[in-house]
Amino acid sequence: MIRQRVPEGPAPDPAVQRLRIRYAKRGRLRFTSSRDFQRALERALRRADVPMAFSAGFHPHPKISYANAAATGTASEAEYVEIQVTRRLDPSAVRAALDAALPSGLDILAVVEAGARPLADALEASQWRLDFADVEVSLVRDAVGRLLARDCVEVTRMTKSGSRTFDVRGALVSAEVSAASPDGSGVSREAPAAGPGSDCAILRMVVRHTTPAVRPDDILTALREIAGLQPLRPPLVTRLAQGPFNTATARVADPLAADENADGA
Repeated sequence: MIRQRVPEGPAPDPAVQRLRIRYAKRGRLRFTSSRDFQRALERALRRADVPMAFSAGFHPHPKISYANAAATGTASEAEYVEIQVTRRLDPSAVRAALDAALPSGLDILAVVEAGARPLADALEASQWRLDFADVEVSLVRDAVGRLLARDCVEVTRMTKSGSRTFDVRGALVSAEVSAASPDGSGVSREAPAAGPGSDCAILRMVVRHTTPAVRPDDILTALREIAGLQPLRPPLVTRLAQGPFNTATARVADPLAADENADGA
């Protein structure tokens, strides 16, 4: 008869509260990978003395859920993570403590008590901004116009399971091209500086979250293939928002707004 091994010691304390966190990746910290951030966050939680809930078993780990992280090299103002804790905490105090414990560039923007809707289900679309340095606005506008005029634009990307071809046009809700202000105020502070007298085109777009996920790189591939848009330097990509998609306004809503008055369900 084989006996089942049972971990020694008491069972872990149960979780009594779930907190959802919005954070930003800025400056050089946009080059951190998802795993880099995970390690940094776990260290910050220990430094901030946050009473984390842990899983049971022989290898307990803190109960942290990550959702739809931006790719390495992409800046973001709207990354989300959820944690579970063993005693009730003031979300604003957690925000301040975690922000102080993380390096500048990984910035905690908001912490709220989680509602009943799973975080992953609330992330339906993303709003992106692409800063093209030294690229004429007319070239980007023409390329985007050609893309929007199509019903279907397929690109091929190498995935973990091999090469995959999929449509990017169906996920693209909207796309608008504008020029930076003459004084440069319209350009992201992280965007590479344009040369004297040169243009800087700014592409803002809303992309629905699909399977497989359509990333900004896929949109850039489509623009290159159908319009020959291939800048000398890749644009700076910044996620401005992600959350529920409002079909009436075609805008991305704040996924934490509905949780501000949550009862912890």
